[in-house]
Amino acid sequence: MRVTTAHSYDTTIAQLNKRQAELVDQQEHISTGKRLVRASDDPVGAALAETVRNRLSRVQTDQRAIDASRTSMEQAEAALGEGSDLIQRARDLILSGGNATYGDTQRKDLANQLEGLRDELFSVANRKDSAGRSLFGGLGGSSTPFVQAFGGGGGQVRFDGQPGQQAATDVRLPQAIDGFQTFMRVPQGNGTFVLQQGATNAGSMRSDIGQVTNLSALTGHDYRVDFADVGGVMQYSVTDTTTSTPVAGQTGITYRAGMEVAFDGLSFQLNGAPKAGDTLDITPADTPTDLFKVMQDAIDALRTPSDDSGDAARRTQNLGRALTELDAGHDRVLLARGQAGEWLNRADTIENLLGDREVDHTAEQSKLEDMDLVKGISDFQSKQVGLEAAMKSYASIQKLSLFQYVS
Repeated sequence: MRVTTAHSYDTTIAQLNKRQAELVDQQEHISTGKRLVRASDDPVGAALAETVRNRLSRVQTDQRAIDASRTSMEQAEAALGEGSDLIQRARDLILSGGNATYGDTQRKDLANQLEGLRDELFSVANRKDSAGRSLFGGLGGSSTPFVQAFGGGGGQVRFDGQPGQQAATDVRLPQAIDGFQTFMRVPQGNGTFVLQQGATNAGSMRSDIGQVTNLSALTGHDYRVDFADVGGVMQYSVTDTTTSTPVAGQTGITYRAGMEVAFDGLSFQLNGAPKAGDTLDITPADTPTDLFKVMQDAIDALRTPSDDSGDAARRTQNLGRALTELDAGHDRVLLARGQAGEWLNRADTIENLLGDREVDHTAEQSKLEDMDLVKGISDFQSKQVGLEAAMKSYASIQKLSLFQYVS
């Protein structure tokens, strides 16, 4: 076979160019540390690597979301802890207000302190996180979920947020707590019924908060206890005001301080000395109250002057009811704080899970994209030696010519 000099030179140059291109390509891979620099290096591997990158991106997004949720929950838990302390201080003030030796001036001073605590609790309920989101806005709806509407004899608080709680998922946590359930769903009285003295009572009669003795016997009706002086003996009678009928066995009963009254599945204790015409209303606790109203009712009771024994009895009755309702509200705040703490624990679990996923995806991505630098450098050196040998052999061959031997 006859090989022309021009063909030999062209073939050799093409091979040199190819080897040089391979050397440059290998150098690029070594400098980037990647086996896959472009999709053409390994189309299948590039497709798999893109899928892994997408998964890794989702994991990193979830990690940022859980970090934001954790920050919000930490601030909410701290706020609930502060609110719990405020409620406890309010309870101490209400207990002090029941001191029989205190006069109107001292009770007004307690009322002013209690009012300050109420305002602080209102501020806690409207607290925002570092991103400006309301911590107790529920499902949203308002940047300021709790609004104080003045009028009607006192400041009333309404909830302008959206009640409800966002559900936690395997990789996400809520960023706000349902403030409606936390602050605005306090059961009235003992949670089943409410005892309220008549507005015109003149005696010192008062009752405890009452209790349920037989749940199945409850009627859900309204009742009224009437006191009357019959022949110099104080008696009471109970009327079912829903049906306008006397309660069986509760008519013309001789009253004595400390006695227990029980009927239709409920009972309560009466104390003090009633006067003829005094009444005690018993109504179902169908509508919940809220912590702010409970504290406001206690403030109003403390500010009521003691003009007669009836005022003192009503104040004692109202303060006792306020204590019971405040304790029930405190339980709801503690429950919300416990839920926030549980979510923080869950955040730790989720972070560990996402961290493990990130490690797995990163390892898989490295396996698909990264190159073995030791092997890469070895291949580079081999290609470099091959190129140098090819260049030296070409340099030797191109010197060979027939004209060198023709004299």
